[in-house]
Amino acid sequence: MKNKEERVLSFMKKGDIGEGTIEKVLFPNKGILYTQDGERVIVKNGLPGQKIRFSIHKKRKGKCEGLLLEVLERSPVELEKPYCVHFGDCGGCAYQNIRYEEQLKLKEKQVLELLVPVVKTGQEKIVQGVSKPGWFEGIKPSPRQFAYRNKMEFSFGDEYKDGPLALGMHKRGSFYDLVTVDRCRIVDADFNQILESTLAFFSKMGVCYFKKKSHIGYLRHLLVRKAARTGEILIDLVTTTQSCGNMAEPDLLEGFCSTLRQLDLQGCIVGILHTKNDSIADAVKDEGTKILYGKGYFFEELLGLKFKISPFSFFQTNSLAAEVLYDTVRGFVGKPDNGRSNVIYDLYSGTGTIAQMMAPVAQKVIGVEIVPEAVEAARENAEWNGLENCEFIAGDVWKVLDTIKERPDLIIMDPPREGIHPKALERIVRYGVERLVYISCKPTSLVKDLEVLQAGGYVVERCCCIDQFPGTVHVECVVLMSRVEK
Repeated sequence: MKNKEERVLSFMKKGDIGEGTIEKVLFPNKGILYTQDGERVIVKNGLPGQKIRFSIHKKRKGKCEGLLLEVLERSPVELEKPYCVHFGDCGGCAYQNIRYEEQLKLKEKQVLELLVPVVKTGQEKIVQGVSKPGWFEGIKPSPRQFAYRNKMEFSFGDEYKDGPLALGMHKRGSFYDLVTVDRCRIVDADFNQILESTLAFFSKMGVCYFKKKSHIGYLRHLLVRKAARTGEILIDLVTTTQSCGNMAEPDLLEGFCSTLRQLDLQGCIVGILHTKNDSIADAVKDEGTKILYGKGYFFEELLGLKFKISPFSFFQTNSLAAEVLYDTVRGFVGKPDNGRSNVIYDLYSGTGTIAQMMAPVAQKVIGVEIVPEAVEAARENAEWNGLENCEFIAGDVWKVLDTIKERPDLIIMDPPREGIHPKALERIVRYGVERLVYISCKPTSLVKDLEVLQAGGYVVERCCCIDQFPGTVHVECVVLMSRVEK
């Protein structure tokens, strides 16, 4: 007769508790283990080689998912002590408990496991004793493992129900509870000092936070952005339009500004803003922004170019790794035979960073972006950098493409996480350009789109990963594709 644990492991159902060893971790952070009965279970937030105790929280259509309850035995690659004191409680990072070299190996392996079944071209090559596809060029590390983020969106709330005011990140697996991340490792000391000072000020003033269930309260988010190259800092307090307590709002905000301006920071605060947001959704939304101090933007520099960034402008969150990414793109594109490409499309262009990087080797670069504010910022940035051959169009890519008169010689795509709209993919393939460059922030979306592009007559020539987000599950990929005759 089977003992109790064997019975549990053999007949897993919702609510059951089991133990097992994680065999591998698939992107993005899906640990795979098997019960004694051979049943496959997915458990997030684990590492290969960890023996864990888990509970089944979902089982349907043959798919079994569990929650990590306890690590019984550490992974061989696991550190005795995580890099960050908040690790395990904060939901922001997943790999602060393994060395950076192991993080890179894990991410590279995850990307290869996704791409190899889809990409069939190229010869095998041996890299450090390991056989890899000829088109795969490995992973490039971030110049900084820590203190690399140039933007953080902190939330106001409490660390537990009816607890004291907190300001930070959501607890792992929780929609309501927060962790005050005043010693976060992926930002520099200025971010942590600004967070501590802000929390202390509003706690002293007795100001309440916006409660997600009752939709009552004032404080919502604190947005902090800091340029890696210039050191300029922009701070934005996001609140509702409800009462802020016993003090008049102008006096409260003046006190907030005064508190921040007295801080002894490494960087320089160039602007303090106040954004109103009464939407129910738990997201930073601009429903009106007022400058409390300084100006409403700051400047960052990448690869010799200057970029003006506002609170809600899209900009790569790791400035130094962004330089690695864009330099990789330029290397993939190379120098055209005639010295200049005629027309380059930069699709999903954001604030026009890539377009401006490519401007020196193009007769004209046309950027397409759906966010009007980003398009306006791109135009301003091109003007700042003295680039006269950049044009930026506001609109959805699949709708705009048919309206552009100039046909492209090269297309660069940097779509959002969900990938490229099927209708946009159809139009991209229809151009029949000799080369495409696809920049992806989500490998699973990249795989889906690569299948369509390959069916449309393109093959993968080169692929490289860039780690823009050390300590987390995320990784960027750059793929160069060329057209072949069907």
